[in-house]
Amino acid sequence: MVSVEKIILGIDPGTAIMGFGLISVKKGKMEMISIHELILKKYPNHETKLKYIFDKTLALIDEFHPDEVALEAPFFGKNVQSMLKLGRAQGVAIAASLHRNIPITEYSPKKIKMAITGNGNASKEQVAGMLKSLLNLKEFPTKYLDASDGLAVAVCHHFNSGTIADTKSYSGWDSFLKQNPDRLK
Repeated sequence: MVSVEKIILGIDPGTAIMGFGLISVKKGKMEMISIHELILKKYPNHETKLKYIFDKTLALIDEFHPDEVALEAPFFGKNVQSMLKLGRAQGVAIAASLHRNIPITEYSPKKIKMAITGNGNASKEQVAGMLKSLLNLKEFPTKYLDASDGLAVAVCHHFNSGTIADTKSYSGWDSFLKQNPDRLK
């Protein structure tokens, strides 16, 4: 049996749908392990959504034991309330990962799209199509493009292993706090 070199959990934070994708890397070759989405629209308030994000992230970590977690960094939009909620969702996923002492890395949406398609302005459909090709999938296993975005973050992380441009990595709470002093009050 060939041993797994690395398992990567990719997360696309969201407050309506949050996407998760897991890949294994063996001798430099990627294979999709699983793809999930957490449908959050049905929950009554933002606090409940955050609890489910934390619980689902921990459950995936406990089930699949990833070596690393990669997240899509929040993008800057015009709606401040949406950005705040998205940042909280990302923060909860980061907290769950750090709670299990798993190193995390953030990637900008453009960097992820560039890594997967070669075009930083690619559509979600183009990213999903390229993932299908890269991972030799006959059918894409989910109808939600947020889930494929989570998978794209994991693949982007694999492609960028060993590079540090446009990323932030944290090995624990101390590392996170040192690199983000503006988040302390």
